[in-house]
Amino acid sequence: MTQQQFRPSPYSFLPPVVKNLLIINGIFFLAMIAMDTVWRIDLSKTLGLHYFKASDFHPYQLVTYMFMHGSFGHLFFNMFALWMFGSTMENVWGSKRFFIFYMVCGIGAGLVQEVSQHIYFLSELSNYTTVNLGGRNIVPMSEYLNMMTTVGASGAIYGLLLAFGMTFPNSYIYLYFFLPLKAKWFVMIYAAIELFSGFGGSADGVAHFAHLGGMLFGLVLILMWRNGNGSVGGFFDNIRRKMRNNDNRFNTYSRPKTDEQYNRERADDEARTDEILEKIAKSGYKNLTDEEKEFLFRQSKKQ
Repeated sequence: MTQQQFRPSPYSFLPPVVKNLLIINGIFFLAMIAMDTVWRIDLSKTLGLHYFKASDFHPYQLVTYMFMHGSFGHLFFNMFALWMFGSTMENVWGSKRFFIFYMVCGIGAGLVQEVSQHIYFLSELSNYTTVNLGGRNIVPMSEYLNMMTTVGASGAIYGLLLAFGMTFPNSYIYLYFFLPLKAKWFVMIYAAIELFSGFGGSADGVAHFAHLGGMLFGLVLILMWRNGNGSVGGFFDNIRRKMRNNDNRFNTYSRPKTDEQYNRERADDEARTDEILEKIAKSGYKNLTDEEKEFLFRQSKKQ
């Protein structure tokens, strides 16, 4: 009988999906500049996400808006975060699962943004036919609705941030490249800021509800993967399996772990994971021992 050996895939500094997403976003940005400079065509009007009651809205925009950015700074920080968090998550999940997660978070963010815009329309705009943008600049409502455009990968990025925080909660993220903060607190703080900004009626031009939508859809998808192997059917199969285990609890009994034992083992595993991640950051995945690679692989399967 042959024994199968654990062979973890090597850690990639720039895995394929992240690399292609970076390239595609860069191409879209250059195309936007070229189209505007040469032909005076605003590409964001076609590919940006419009409010669904606007005449310029098209369903495909729920995908294309993720690849449009309003400025180089907008593009740069989103792509930096994509590389920073996305590379790790693609290495942990694999390219297929990572791509599904990224797209679900991005589309989900767009849907939540549409809902928030619809609530704004019903509560503030539905009784008017024109909008005063200041001074004598009065535009018809139909034109104003077409101005409600969302662009950027931020919704998907916030989903990745949540995934990183849930997978490696005690890993340190350096806020502004200086202040160390555990990933779980980093995620909570950013979520709280977006929640406050969204419900506080911030007029900063940022789609705060889209960011929250990306995190919400990411959370739901992660919980589905953890509890049911990524499908509704699998989710209920998992529930039935747990119920069968409970029915058989008197046939096979083992002493349960105390809270103290469970918390101690979990803390030891998290500390060990952080040590290995720090070693990867300093010297690369290839310098890990076989035991460290196997441990990291087992921990990723628990997520």
